[in-house]
Amino acid sequence: MKQKAERLFVYGFVGTMLLIALLLVLLPHQRFSDLENRYLQAVPHLTWESLRSKKYAEEAERFITDHFPFRDKWLWVKSTSEKVRLQQENNGIYKGKDGYLFEKFLEPDYTKVQQYVESVNLFATNYSDVNITFMLAPTSIGLYPERLPWKAPVYSEKQVNQFISDHMHKEIPFMNGFDFLEPHTSEAIYYRTDHHWSTYGAYLAYVAYAARKGWRALPENEFVIETASDSFLGSYHTRSQFTGVKPDTIQVYIPRRDVTTEMYIADSDQKMTTMYDKSFLTKKDQYSYFLGGVHALMKLTTELAPQQIEQDKLLVIKDSYAHNVIPFLTNHVSEIHVIDLRYYNGSIAKYMTEHGIEDVLLLFNTATLVEDSSLLKLNK
Repeated sequence: MKQKAERLFVYGFVGTMLLIALLLVLLPHQRFSDLENRYLQAVPHLTWESLRSKKYAEEAERFITDHFPFRDKWLWVKSTSEKVRLQQENNGIYKGKDGYLFEKFLEPDYTKVQQYVESVNLFATNYSDVNITFMLAPTSIGLYPERLPWKAPVYSEKQVNQFISDHMHKEIPFMNGFDFLEPHTSEAIYYRTDHHWSTYGAYLAYVAYAARKGWRALPENEFVIETASDSFLGSYHTRSQFTGVKPDTIQVYIPRRDVTTEMYIADSDQKMTTMYDKSFLTKKDQYSYFLGGVHALMKLTTELAPQQIEQDKLLVIKDSYAHNVIPFLTNHVSEIHVIDLRYYNGSIAKYMTEHGIEDVLLLFNTATLVEDSSLLKLNK
């Protein structure tokens, strides 16, 4: 009887695993998760190099995790059960003070972080004649640790940023977001329910970058500041499903002087006459209002008077923190090329040569940088 029960258990386990594997193959694969408000891992490409570097194994693991059958429903069940238990953490999101939600940030793998920094160093070495600036923005948990729940474990993003600064070649201008954001912590520089900085936070980044480049940044009074949405519940809210959370406001800074920008999205071979896609304001992912969301490759061309042009071309290699910064840069640069290494698989070297790129801004946030290996693609 005992042997029969054991066999049934083994058969049941094996059958369950086979069923999950079958569903993983047959069910459609989403590109974007509305529940988590992020892009999911695509099917990994098997190459000898990806096998040797363990990249294939890592991407395969993320793919299985991201596309596990009925994953959204399991996340909802987990979220609901944790709300019933009145937990201050749900799906890796803390419910903090003053209406702020925070993503858990623990000590990263510094071996991997150093590899990413070395990739940037090699990139700068290979292009010693190119002006390269690296901007690293903390997320809200880095600036507001005092707003976390009591005894919530958290690792210092400031320490991570300092590690990156210490290991980056000194000839690369490193802009630590703590330096230009900390004087403004009493202001709304981050969304409370989302992982991005607000448009005002992006404005502060723009002012700091302009000062680094020797440009005259436009003061706030040279913009018309409009409210695009007052119902934004961002990625932290989506993942945590905490109740009673006040929505954020999305603002847009419109230059008072007439500036026309054409945006070309290479992914879809689409041209747009605006940098703002209002259709996203009726969807869950309202932050994609800026630049129409995540794209592998874009080019923004702006008609500027000769006296307004600070430089002709700029390549921005970035994560989504750049999306509400780039519109500010169009007031000074005629042609901005935008690459998201997470989705761009072309050669950066070839692209820079073909388009005569002499200035590069790398703009990332700390939490994304330490978890994402895409910086290793810089030197393809």
